[in-house]
Amino acid sequence: MQLILISGGQKSGKSRYAEQRALALSTQPAYLATSRVWDDDFAQRIARHQAQRDSRWVNLEQEVDLAAHGFSGAVMVLDCITLWLTNLYTDCGYDRDATLLEAQTRWAAFTACTPQIVIAVGNEIGWSLHAETQMGRHFVDLHGSFMQQVAAQASEVVLMVAGLPLPVKTP
Repeated sequence: MQLILISGGQKSGKSRYAEQRALALSTQPAYLATSRVWDDDFAQRIARHQAQRDSRWVNLEQEVDLAAHGFSGAVMVLDCITLWLTNLYTDCGYDRDATLLEAQTRWAAFTACTPQIVIAVGNEIGWSLHAETQMGRHFVDLHGSFMQQVAAQASEVVLMVAGLPLPVKTP
């Protein structure tokens, strides 16, 4: 499996760039969405994302069990690692260490059964103010640790800044 990691701040163009890359590589890529519907705003965000994808996409949703995607094609966009980790963190009772272990286990299962190319999207969340709560600080730590592990596995890492792709790690 070839892993491409697209990272950046919120609304930096990560998803759009990942989708463009996937469509350049495949006529029918998959889009594996991980978001839970937390509230009405999230429901609207999800609907907007879904409406942006046309019939070329195989749309899949897995909030936690990424390996259960059932896709046998060649290219997949995983969007996003940050929301997936949020789901796990919530399910693990906001325990940072338990969540990291669960994430590592589930990530290993996912990478063992994925298509040839995975373009994974994740946020950069540690560049801002420190979280106000211990729970928030622990999530930032968890997220940063996990993103480092994913970046180490990736053959390519791209940082999105204001809609511009900046290569960080190249094949």
